[in-house]
Amino acid sequence: MAQTVVEKIAQSHLADGPKRPLRTGDFVSIRPFHVMTHDNTSAVMSKFKAIGAKEICDPRQLVFALDHDIQNHDESNLKKYRSIEVFAKEHGIDFYPAGSGIGHQIMVERGYVVPGSFVVASDSHSNMYGALGAVGTPIVRTDAAAVWATGEFWWQIPRTIQVVLEGKLPEGVSGKDVIITLCGLYNHDEALNAAVEFSGPGVASLGMDARFSISNMSTEWGPIVGWFPADEVTIRYLRGVYGRLKEQGVERFTERDIENWSKSALQPDPEATYAARIVLDLSQVTPHVSGPDTVQAMESLAEVEKKKVAIQKAYLVSCVNARVEDLEAAAWVLCGKKVAPGVKLYVGAASAWVQQEAEKRGVWSALLDAGAIALPPSCGPCIGLGTGLLEKGEVGISATNRNFKGRMGSRDAQCYLASPEVVAASAIAGYITGPRRFADRTLVREYQEFATNGHPTERVEILPGFPKHVKGRLVFMPQDNVNTDAIYGKDYTYRDDMTTEMMAGVVMENYDPQFAPRTRSGDVIVGGFNFGTGSSREQAVTCLKAKGIPLVIAGSFSQTYLRNAYNNGFLCIEVPGLVKRLSEQFSGDVGAKEKTIIPGEDVDIDFTSGTVSWRGESFVFPPLGNVPQSLVVAGGAENVVAKKLGLKQKKEPMESAVVSG
Repeated sequence: MAQTVVEKIAQSHLADGPKRPLRTGDFVSIRPFHVMTHDNTSAVMSKFKAIGAKEICDPRQLVFALDHDIQNHDESNLKKYRSIEVFAKEHGIDFYPAGSGIGHQIMVERGYVVPGSFVVASDSHSNMYGALGAVGTPIVRTDAAAVWATGEFWWQIPRTIQVVLEGKLPEGVSGKDVIITLCGLYNHDEALNAAVEFSGPGVASLGMDARFSISNMSTEWGPIVGWFPADEVTIRYLRGVYGRLKEQGVERFTERDIENWSKSALQPDPEATYAARIVLDLSQVTPHVSGPDTVQAMESLAEVEKKKVAIQKAYLVSCVNARVEDLEAAAWVLCGKKVAPGVKLYVGAASAWVQQEAEKRGVWSALLDAGAIALPPSCGPCIGLGTGLLEKGEVGISATNRNFKGRMGSRDAQCYLASPEVVAASAIAGYITGPRRFADRTLVREYQEFATNGHPTERVEILPGFPKHVKGRLVFMPQDNVNTDAIYGKDYTYRDDMTTEMMAGVVMENYDPQFAPRTRSGDVIVGGFNFGTGSSREQAVTCLKAKGIPLVIAGSFSQTYLRNAYNNGFLCIEVPGLVKRLSEQFSGDVGAKEKTIIPGEDVDIDFTSGTVSWRGESFVFPPLGNVPQSLVVAGGAENVVAKKLGLKQKKEPMESAVVSG
């Protein structure tokens, strides 16, 4: 069977799953090449110890990099850092202390990511690893603890979108402009939770730095994988990594490996199945600006310049645009000039090595001579920590990857995103502008969605304790993007006195106050698309278990919600056909008046064949094999890990988690 690149890479790292070629929707257990954790290593340590695990399964898989809160010198933070370092030394884990750099940059510049590998991190910008021909994707802390203890974690193969790049970027246009364009041009969740494969003749014209920027910020666009093919550009970069590491007596891959990647680059099969295709002509891309306060809104630099948007702060920091090429591009703009009065320009390299290289080239001194304020090589203002945050009423222009309201400081500030060149030029002018003029161009959307025949009928073996059928009254929640606060309100999230009964009584309170009294144990929820978006609170899952809801069906799920669900032994299945049918059925007066629609009929889910039946119609979903069934039967990922290690289960499964029909 023809496969996409993501399916192939997952297949090569498969620990458990279907005994056939993998395809979209399959639940699998993956043995990743590496897993990186940063300051949240301490939280993963707590989960690891809570499971009862004593030994790391494979210390070579793990990388610790302290990068988020390194400007915080409070004793509590320093104590946390010391405990992580001690743990790393005890278990023989590669450890990078505060000041080494941002974890994602360390992963690529220190040789932990190679073409065809599957590399994860407990951080959303793990997509960046895709620039080197790997599958890079984020995981949550429970998953990281599972990898530490067993070497494996579970994953569902996402749908794949092919992004064909044509032409070549004009001079003065960067990879940051490409991803800002994609975020703004395709801003209706076209790529949400998908894997994106970049292809086409335009790829060869993009340097490694541009690819890192695009893959990294594909996170904000919505994909969970942003993959580039490994070509001559990739090989040159890897040769540089190999040479630098060899000088230090470190070998993470060999010259023979490089030759093999060069001669047999991984590619999708010609007949691979894609969910959609996007075509972007790079020659038509011009500098663009995201914002304010969202990546989904963009404007051409030419249009923004007309407004002369005054700024007070500018930033050249973060894992998306603080590498040598980025700093160099900004330095050329700043050379011989000064930051405007009333403006502060903050600069922080992506790693200590990047800063050293910038210093050797005279780039760093050019930035400081222009009036830039140096920050340590780490995260910081990008995530609202440390020096230089936006204050009330201020406007910032940043080369970072995320400009959500309040992300970089006050919620009463505004933040725009742009390339390093635009940030530097804006810092000089005191308002958003670029170093050169570009004629405005109308960008064309070229998006083609492919109809699929659904998932082929496939019977699976049902594990003891897992239901063959679930039958319950259908409860339809037609709204898309139901967030976790709507499911379980923030007012209850941090209360320790919430009993199971109390949790059941406030389910969906912020979505529909009448939901809890109108629903009952055994009801099957059918939600819209991107169900469970928003914060990562686990109670948005456990409150439904407390209510006696056996499972949620949705058109699609937030990946964080899906991970939290199965990690807590709760069933979630994607059946977009059923959701669309229900939306058609209840699009009239009833649907308009009621947030929660209860038609009265039962819905029947057959897990042996992967079918859902309602009112005489059948809809298919990817059959749940051994991996997801094991999570549900055990009551969650921690119990699965404990069982594999021969330890006593730490969490008792809730009886309401599964109702057999």
